[in-house]
Amino acid sequence: MCASVKYSSRGPALIPRMKTKHRIYYITLFSVVLLGLIATGMFQFWPHSIESSTEWTLDRRSVHDAPLVKLPVSSPIPERGDLSCRMHTCFDVYRCGYNPKNRIKVYIYPLQRFVDEVGVPISSTGLSREYNDLLSAISDSDFYTDDVTRACLFVPSIDVLNQNSLRIRETAQALAMLPRWDKGMNHLLFNMLPGGPPDYNTALDVPRDRALLAGGGFSTWTYRQGYDVSIPVYSPLSAEVDLPEKQPGPRRFFILSSQTAIHREYRIQLERLKEENGEALLLLDKCSNLSQGVASARKRCYKGQVYDYPQILQESSFCVVLRGARLGQATLSDVLQAGCVPVIMADSYILPFSEVLDWKRASVVIPEEKLPEMYTILKSIPHRQVEEMQRQARWFWDAYFRSMKAIGLTTLQIINDRIYPYAARTYEQWNNPPVVKWSSVNSPLFLPLIPPRSPGFTAVVLTYDRVESLFRVITEISKVPSLAKLLVVWNNQNKSPPEESLWPKVAVPLKVVRTKENKLSNRFFPFDEIETEAVLAIDDDIIMLTSDELQFGYEYFNHLYTYKMPGDIKNWVDAHMNCEDIAMNFLVANITGKAPIKVTPRKKFKCPECTAIDGLSLDQTHMVERSECINKFASVFGTMPLKVVEHRADPVLYKDDFPEKLKSFPNIGSL
Repeated sequence: MCASVKYSSRGPALIPRMKTKHRIYYITLFSVVLLGLIATGMFQFWPHSIESSTEWTLDRRSVHDAPLVKLPVSSPIPERGDLSCRMHTCFDVYRCGYNPKNRIKVYIYPLQRFVDEVGVPISSTGLSREYNDLLSAISDSDFYTDDVTRACLFVPSIDVLNQNSLRIRETAQALAMLPRWDKGMNHLLFNMLPGGPPDYNTALDVPRDRALLAGGGFSTWTYRQGYDVSIPVYSPLSAEVDLPEKQPGPRRFFILSSQTAIHREYRIQLERLKEENGEALLLLDKCSNLSQGVASARKRCYKGQVYDYPQILQESSFCVVLRGARLGQATLSDVLQAGCVPVIMADSYILPFSEVLDWKRASVVIPEEKLPEMYTILKSIPHRQVEEMQRQARWFWDAYFRSMKAIGLTTLQIINDRIYPYAARTYEQWNNPPVVKWSSVNSPLFLPLIPPRSPGFTAVVLTYDRVESLFRVITEISKVPSLAKLLVVWNNQNKSPPEESLWPKVAVPLKVVRTKENKLSNRFFPFDEIETEAVLAIDDDIIMLTSDELQFGYEYFNHLYTYKMPGDIKNWVDAHMNCEDIAMNFLVANITGKAPIKVTPRKKFKCPECTAIDGLSLDQTHMVERSECINKFASVFGTMPLKVVEHRADPVLYKDDFPEKLKSFPNIGSL
C-alpha cells in the first residue's frame, strides 16, 4: 500500500517535467519550420537575378551617379560584324519563346560609365538626349521587361548613335564586358551616323560580333538583309519646329534643293537645271549674311534672300535629297514632315524601314547619273499621283519618323514581325494611312462584328434568254457546299422566264427576279432576297467553272456598286452594255487596295452554244469598248485603283497522287 502510495505521489511530479522537456523541443521545431516558410515566401517575391533588380530609368539615378567601370587595356575586343549573319544563324529565337501576346521582351542594361585605365570616358558626349529618349520610349513600351531571364532582345545603355563621339576600341571593349554579351547574340545597337573621315563607312565601325544593327546609313554592301534594320537619321528640327500638315496639291515651286553641304559636281548640275527651268526650281544654300544670334541651321538663302527652314520645304512639290559624306541624311526627315515628295539620289542607299515601307508610294528614286534629267522625269508624273505621294510622305513622317520613340518602336516591331511572322503586320497596315476614302461608305474590311442573316453565299445569275446555258450554270453552282440561295435576274422584258416545272431541281432556294429595264448593272443590285454577306455575281454563259473553283473564292459588294459608284460610271455601263465587271473591280480595288485573287485564263471562257447575236462579248466592238471604259473609269476615279497581280492562288492538291476522296478540291483545272 505504501509503495503504491509513494509511486502515486511521484507520478504526478514526473509528468510535468516531461511535458516541459517536450514543449521546448516542439517549440524549437515549430520555430524552425516557421522561419523556413517565411524564407520561402520572401524568395518568391525577391528578384531572381542581380541584373534584373535594377530597372532601367534615369529618374532613379542620374548619369553622373552611374557606377564607374574601368576597362583594362587587355580587355577582349569583339570581332567585326559578320556580314553573313541572318536571323537563323546569328539570332537565338528560342530565347523569345512563345507568349500569348506574340511580343518580344526587351531588356535594357543598367546605366554605367565606362572609362579606360587612366579615367578617360569611351565617349566624348556620354548619353545623348536622343538616346535617352530612345531608351525611355522602350522602357515605357509593352516590349520592355526588367527581368533579364525573360528577355529576348538586349539593348545596351552605351550610346553609339554618333560614331564621331566614340573611341572605337574602348567602346567595343565595353560591349564585350556586358554580362549577357555572348558574342553579341540577341543584342541590338542603334547607330545613325556611321563611319568617319575620310571614307565614311556606311555601317558602324565599332566591332560588334553578331549584334543586330539598326543603322542610319546602310548601303547594299553593308546591309544584312533580313537581319539589320535600316532606320532614318533623326532630325532635331522635328522637336523644335511644328509644321502643320499642308493639303496636297500644286506648290509655289516645282523642285527645291535645300542641302548646304553637297558635292560641288552636284551643285553645278543643279545650277544648270536652274538656268534651264527658271523659277520652277529653287536652289538654296547656307546663308553668309545672317545677323549675330540667328541660328544658321534654321535659315537658307538664295542670292541674298533669306528663307525659313524647314518651312520653305512646304512650298515645293518635290524636294531633292542628295547623298552627302554619308548616305543617310536628316534632310529626308525634314522633307517628309513638310509633305514634300523626296527625290532621292543616293546610289546603293537602303531607305529607312524599306523592309516594310513601300517607298514608291512616297518618293522618287533617281540614279545619281540621271540628275541632269531630273526635271523631265518629275514632269512625267501625273498630278494626281503627286498629290497621293505628298499625302503618303507626310504620313510616313507622322507614323515612323517624327520622334526617337517612333523610330525605336518601329525597329522593335520589325524585329518582332520576323520572330512571330504569323502575327506580323500586313503590307496594308504598314503602308496605308488610316483614312476612309469615302466618308459615307464603310470599308468592307471593317464590317460590324455581327453574324450574317444567313451563312454561305448567294449566287446571282444574270440572264437574258439563254435558257439551256442558264440551266447548266445553275446545275453546276448548286453543287457548291457553301451555296445558300440562287437568285436569277431575268433581264428580258419581252419574254417570260420558263415555267417552274422546267427549272433544274436544286437543294437550295431558287428565286427569279424580273427587272424593269435591260441593264447590266442589275447584276449588282442589292436585292432584298440576298441574305448573305458574300455574293457571287455570274453570267449565264460561265459554264466552265467547276464547283470546286466556285467554292474556293467569292466576294462582291453590291450596295457600293448600286449606291456609291462615283461619277456617271453606272450610266456609262448601262448605255454601252459593257464593262460592268471592270467597274466593279475598280470599285472593290479602290476600297480594299487589293488585287484579285484569281483570274482564269481567257482561253477557257468560251460558250460553244453562243452566237454573235446571243453574246455581247462576241461583238467586234466589245473589246475596243472595254479599253475605252478603263480610260473612262480611271478619269472618274482620278487614279488607277486596279492592282497588278502576277499569281493565281489555287490549291495544288489535284496534282498529287492521292485518292480523290482525300482531296479537298479535286476538280480545279491546272493552268
